[in-house]
Amino acid sequence: MSAPWLNLLGLAFRAGKVVSGEELVRAALSKGNVHCIVLAGDASEATKTKMKQKGYSYNVPVFITDDRQTLGHAIGKHERVVIGIQDVGFAKKLEAMFDRNS
Repeated sequence: MSAPWLNLLGLAFRAGKVVSGEELVRAALSKGNVHCIVLAGDASEATKTKMKQKGYSYNVPVFITDDRQTLGHAIGKHERVVIGIQDVGFAKKLEAMFDRNS
C-alpha cells in the first residue's frame, strides 16, 4: 500500500500542477510558481543544500522524502530527485500530510 501523499502527488501531476527536475523547479520558483518542494532522500548533499536554500529564500517549504525511484513512480516517471508543486491547494495538503507523519 502506498502512502497517501504519494497518491496526492500523482493526482497533482495528472492535474498538470507538478514540475520536476532541479533546473525546472528553480526556474518555476523564481517566477513564483512553486508552493512546495519535494526532495528525494537519496539526492546528493549539494542538491539538498541548494534546494533547501532556494526554498528558504522564496519562503517555500521543502520536504525530504523517500528515494528518487519512489518519487518518480508517484508521477509515472522513471526517477525524480526534485519535484515542485505549482498549486497552493495541493501544496497545503501535502504539507499537512508531511507534518502529520513527522
